[in-house]
Amino acid sequence: MSTQQLACTYAALILSEQQKNDAASILAVTKAAGVDVSSGMAAAFASALATVKVSEVLDNISFGGAAPAAGGAAPAAAAGGAAPAAAKKEEKPAEEEGDDDMGFGLFD
Repeated sequence: MSTQQLACTYAALILSEQQKNDAASILAVTKAAGVDVSSGMAAAFASALATVKVSEVLDNISFGGAAPAAGGAAPAAAAGGAAPAAAKKEEKPAEEEGDDDMGFGLFD
């Protein structure tokens, strides 16, 4: 990603709260940041953002961790009083076979 594209992306994120995604606003933010962005690049970003609501995209970002579902185990435990502690079984990870066991190495 070029510096101009990155600057336009950051400008779009900054401007998303005010819902200004026009080329003039993007150019103003990038100029204030000290990055020279061509008007064509700003116009391209503005036209791409015309159909996208950045705030909705940011609200839908997931980083892999699943949030607990509403109405999960916590309300059930509270309704039933003190729930007995479940015995946790610790599984040992399966031992990986070494390269020596297979008769060849990675760089052979």
